[in-house]
Amino acid sequence: MPNHFSRRDALKALGFSAAALPLSSWARNEKGERIILPDNPLHRPVKKPVTAITCGAGSRGNVYGNYAVQYADQLDIVGVAEPIPIRKQRYSSKHNIPESNQFNTWEDVFKRPKFADAIIITTPDDLHYGPCMAALKMGYDVLLEKPISPSEKECRDILELAKKNNRIVAVCHVLRYAPYFVKLRELMNSGAIGEVISVQHMEPIEHTHMSHSYVRGNWHNSKATTPIILAKSCHDLDILKWMVNKPSQRIQAFGDLKWFRKENAPAGSTARCGDGCAVEAECPYSAQKLYYRNRQRTYVFDMPDDKSKHGEYILEKLKTTNYGRCVYKMENDQPDHYICNIQFEGNITAAFSMEAFTSYEGRRTRVMGSMGDIVGDMSSFTLTDFRTGKKTEWKQDTDGHGGGDWRLVADWIQAVDQQNPALLTSTIDASIESHLMGFAAEKSRKENKVVDVKV
Repeated sequence: MPNHFSRRDALKALGFSAAALPLSSWARNEKGERIILPDNPLHRPVKKPVTAITCGAGSRGNVYGNYAVQYADQLDIVGVAEPIPIRKQRYSSKHNIPESNQFNTWEDVFKRPKFADAIIITTPDDLHYGPCMAALKMGYDVLLEKPISPSEKECRDILELAKKNNRIVAVCHVLRYAPYFVKLRELMNSGAIGEVISVQHMEPIEHTHMSHSYVRGNWHNSKATTPIILAKSCHDLDILKWMVNKPSQRIQAFGDLKWFRKENAPAGSTARCGDGCAVEAECPYSAQKLYYRNRQRTYVFDMPDDKSKHGEYILEKLKTTNYGRCVYKMENDQPDHYICNIQFEGNITAAFSMEAFTSYEGRRTRVMGSMGDIVGDMSSFTLTDFRTGKKTEWKQDTDGHGGGDWRLVADWIQAVDQQNPALLTSTIDASIESHLMGFAAEKSRKENKVVDVKV
């Protein structure tokens, strides 16, 4: 075996086809998923690592922050704000953050004079606006987890202040950076399938993911957090708009909460899955099965380092938190199925479907053009040319969000270092339309009418 892989060897070893993006480096995230960063001719060595303060050391804060662990010469996390002590301690230890730069709340960060280049905002959805506005006022650049805000006015306020203070705000619409969607957009806009006529796109949430995040979890109540069309699927509205590459004009939406309701609770069910529920063993949404027996999605419990205590710890959490409650007896209101019909400029139409009740995850896409079509599942797609009958396949290995997470961070670092927002595809300017589409969709769904999208 050779000591050095050529670029072609590396591509082959990683399972890439010749159509995939070229590599410059790769690593693995904490889940063991491969992180692949493509060559970008606009990137250059940073003058010094971009320094950043993370507000919110939960799952997404660690996804973006972990870039600094792998590429310390590009990104240096110098501060953290996090109210949960174990998260703050672990994040601070990982990034060698001094105690003086560890804060309990995001407000505490901005009581200090500016001491970094940028702020990474990965707080809960309804706590994006405050730290983002504070950061912009103090001259920080920002990496802002989606959604921008649950409020249309707050979204517009952030856009206005970013422009006024000439600051960079990158919204974490990471699907724009996923090779699958990058290649789809390239083909759609190159004329490879003629004129684009329509798109069908589905986001299968997967049934236990729905129960975990949007029935029991942090996003179970839309009024307290964010409507699911924004919390989960502003990614999808955004990627549709980005691929079609034309403004959206009108939207029509339908959907509701059909299954996870009190009247659908099975006979013999109890308030908590561990309270002697008669149907727990056969229930696909059993908390005992999901978290305790299968040990899935337990990251929400901030597990102790001592693995011998995990079982006892999980059982205690199932007794005291929403994660142990019956999915039919929660105070949830998020729709478990949601469809949107969208008309774009040029009479291009798109149909989007968000579905909870699937056995699988991973977006599905169908693009119909005048001279061909494309059918894909986020890891591969097939283009059929009507003129020749030729079928062309594209496939690759994927990491988180189809490979988009760290590609976004890499571009954001370059944008901050070069002070050039044009290096990003998901600036606040480019990303706000998908949120306006989401607000219009909710208005359509609730008022049973077609709604114009006003950018």
